[in-house]
Amino acid sequence: MRKIYQLSTCNTCQRIIKELGGAEGFEIQNIKTEKITAKQIDEMKKMTGSYESLFSRRSMKYRPMGLHEKEISENEYRELILKEYSFLKRPVIFIDNEIFVGNAKKVVAAAKEKLGL
Repeated sequence: MRKIYQLSTCNTCQRIIKELGGAEGFEIQNIKTEKITAKQIDEMKKMTGSYESLFSRRSMKYRPMGLHEKEISENEYRELILKEYSFLKRPVIFIDNEIFVGNAKKVVAAAKEKLGL
């Protein structure tokens, strides 16, 4: 399976997709218009080991909701991501049986290497 969970208005997501050779051969899911399902987030968690690894503390809603002041459990990370799409660290890239989460240079480089770029 080759799939990218992204936000169509996110310039960083668009840049990374371009670096990966475009969207050809990938199923693209815009997480704003097509919400992440519980099954999808659970599959991501199974591959990464935690919901926290999928959670973006850069979301515009993180601080206003006071989340920076409290300890968040794994279940709460899951519920927050399901409730608010901007809490998913983006992009999430599935290439065959591997997952690449976020926009860190080493993550993007690993995804490119997996694709042979």
